[in-house]
Amino acid sequence: MTYSVLICDDSALARKQMAKSLPDGLAREVNFATNGQEAVDFIAANPVDLMFLDLTMPELDGYQVLEHLKAQGVDLDVIVVSGDIQPEAHNRVMSLGARAFIKKPAAPALLESTLSGLGFEASAGAPAATSDYANITVDLQDSYREVVNVAMGQAADKLARLLNVFIKLPVPRVSFIEPSEIQMALEAVSEQQSLSAVCQGFIGSGISGEAMLLFADSDFSNVGQLMNYQVPLSETDSLDVLMDMANILISVCLKGIAEQLDIEFSQGHPVVLGQHCSIADLVAKIRQKSQQLLAIEISYDLENQPITCDLLLLFTPQSVPALNSRVSLIME
Repeated sequence: MTYSVLICDDSALARKQMAKSLPDGLAREVNFATNGQEAVDFIAANPVDLMFLDLTMPELDGYQVLEHLKAQGVDLDVIVVSGDIQPEAHNRVMSLGARAFIKKPAAPALLESTLSGLGFEASAGAPAATSDYANITVDLQDSYREVVNVAMGQAADKLARLLNVFIKLPVPRVSFIEPSEIQMALEAVSEQQSLSAVCQGFIGSGISGEAMLLFADSDFSNVGQLMNYQVPLSETDSLDVLMDMANILISVCLKGIAEQLDIEFSQGHPVVLGQHCSIADLVAKIRQKSQQLLAIEISYDLENQPITCDLLLLFTPQSVPALNSRVSLIME
């Protein structure tokens, strides 16, 4: 028996990787949706046996798709494939009716065993599935975003386990910016007036840059409580909280990127750019950069907590050719 398959993911790279990973003889046709709303609309108009569903997407996210299917009583097997690997993410999608959860990027062997466990067996000798995945155009910006999406989820998972919270994740933003635009980038990732920030340099395989964690001063006491510090926090405790958050979010995110691109980063010692300062103060400390930078912006929003951590990764222009070369390998 073969099946009608729908792959829903906002990343062209992820859609192509998922389609290529399907066992031969499983699908008679493979269709694609680039966000949750497209998936819901397609399912309403077409028979679908099996859907692979991402969680972090525009329009409708994966949770909202599952809620819609459950509310409408749609009989459809859904396997969530996501970079958001927090325990609570797994629990939520299963409670909403998903049949399984696989972390990105989906390993073919794990995918095949998961499908088999759910009763989806490939048919030997079945004709190749009708699919246009070979024609999916994957650009570098999309690929960067997907690589960061996976690394972002790994960092969120570690922080979620430490603080015993659920972290809402965004679609990462990838862009090239001039040094004069750094202030706008910082303002885009943080609306807070008074901030503390940690900067950590990294280098490896011809790639170098800086990671900057921005943390609102108003959030320190809340995070301190989650970390079992006594409140109100002293200046020393506030600094410890800032450095602990930086060690988790910067280090784990960089490690996740490095693993996917098969490189190793050496990280410098974290440096406190400022405590209790404004964005303008931070900009004054980093404006000496004189060339266009590749910027990746991520916000970690702790659910039911007035806490948001903003991470900005800045890659030097000299790093871009090496990055492009590494990313191109996973686009094939």
